[in-house]
Amino acid sequence: MMTPVIALVGRPNVGKSTLFNRLTRSRDALVADAPGLTRDRQYGQGAWSEQRFIIIDTGGISGDEEGVDALMAKQSLTAADEANIVFFLVDARAGLTAADEEIANYLRSLGKEINLVVNKVDGVDADSVTAEFYALGFSNVYQIAASHGRGVSRLMDDVMEPFVPELSDDEDLSEGDQSEPDGEATGAQSESAEQKGSDKQPLASIKMAIIGRPNVGKSTLVNRMLGEERVIAYDMPGTTRDSIYIPLERQGKAYTLIDTAGVRRRGKVKEVQEKFSVIKTLQAIEDADVVVMLLDARDSVTEQDLGLLGFVIDAGRSLVLAVNKWDGMTQEERDKVRQDIRRRLEFCQFARLHFISALHGSGVGDIFSSVHEAHASANKKISTSKLNQVLEHAVAVHQPPMVRGHRIKLRYAHIGGHNPPLFVIHGNQTKSLPKAYQRYLLNHFRRQLRLVGTPLRIELKEGENPFAHKRQKLTPRQQHTKKRLEKQHKIGKKR
Repeated sequence: MMTPVIALVGRPNVGKSTLFNRLTRSRDALVADAPGLTRDRQYGQGAWSEQRFIIIDTGGISGDEEGVDALMAKQSLTAADEANIVFFLVDARAGLTAADEEIANYLRSLGKEINLVVNKVDGVDADSVTAEFYALGFSNVYQIAASHGRGVSRLMDDVMEPFVPELSDDEDLSEGDQSEPDGEATGAQSESAEQKGSDKQPLASIKMAIIGRPNVGKSTLVNRMLGEERVIAYDMPGTTRDSIYIPLERQGKAYTLIDTAGVRRRGKVKEVQEKFSVIKTLQAIEDADVVVMLLDARDSVTEQDLGLLGFVIDAGRSLVLAVNKWDGMTQEERDKVRQDIRRRLEFCQFARLHFISALHGSGVGDIFSSVHEAHASANKKISTSKLNQVLEHAVAVHQPPMVRGHRIKLRYAHIGGHNPPLFVIHGNQTKSLPKAYQRYLLNHFRRQLRLVGTPLRIELKEGENPFAHKRQKLTPRQQHTKKRLEKQHKIGKKR
């Protein structure tokens, strides 16, 4: 059986994202009591009666869109064209509007199964408020309250019934005669079948989060990588409000692109919707394998860029830097940008730097090789013997400093984790090892092990002296000397 694709279509603020989250059992879609929050197509997966389906959340359509709203409406209509089942959501409390009639006329022209879903029937007489929507001419009408789940089960049972595989009489009889052990075997077989089905999916998918300040070209870069207008790109800050996960296959390798909302300074974030967008962006950074930080060549590196980069490094994510809008600049302007980046991003020297034009596509293809390099470095397997050779070489080139007259000793090292790599170093007096020497060790590890694009971590462990808590036994001669010295000390005090 084919996997059904369900598109949620309707006016703004009719509850499409709420229904999306309920059917996918997630919080992937932003939900707030404000119209126009969703703009891009948001894909999700769900299951009903053991049948999987794909559901698409879309932006609202009002019929009089201009500018970015027109692009948002185009995304919604594209989702309706892709789906084989359409949920046309209307607001029971707002009643039938002219925009609902225009959407209904378009959906009828698609020749697909249209299900009229009257949402927000909680707290009102459902039959009375639904009556006027029959004028739209759809035979499948359902009354639901997406926020509470009322009526959703009946809706999904009717819609998914044609897609649930039916068993023959022989199969039903054989299942009825099965004993408990056979049932367990059947479960194992189904698990094996699911595993075979999952083998068809790419296992080594790399999650790439495209981040940056508003209006630096993140959505344009995502569309360029995909080769289609998948997300809305518009010359207006704050166009993207949610984190959109998009699968991509390029040259036999699997990726998941994450288009994120732009992050501004905390003092400029005033709307509640934008605060949620920033949270979703930070969550996408932590969820990603590699982060592509997009900078604007027309603007200098700002404090907000530095703060966002600091969050990426603290989260331990691999990093690739890309300077966008590089086209049309003079050589003098380019030299100035390079000098500014070299000066302010000295702490990100481990990351590859690309100068690109997302609009025209120049330099975009090179980003993928750097992403693979950073991902490989973050998950590189390093043997303990190799790591100890590098540590011995680092100590031989530049020894640790003296502390209270004793040299700090670094005895051996091993890997403590990956993504990012964690180096655990054991020795004596390691708590007193200066930060500068720790940076020297990390830089030495990076050069010798050829780790590019990933931050590194170091953990110092100090060995305990097993004889520290034991009193040393003195020989009779040492005891006599000790008493004589104590006696002389007392005589000196009396004088």
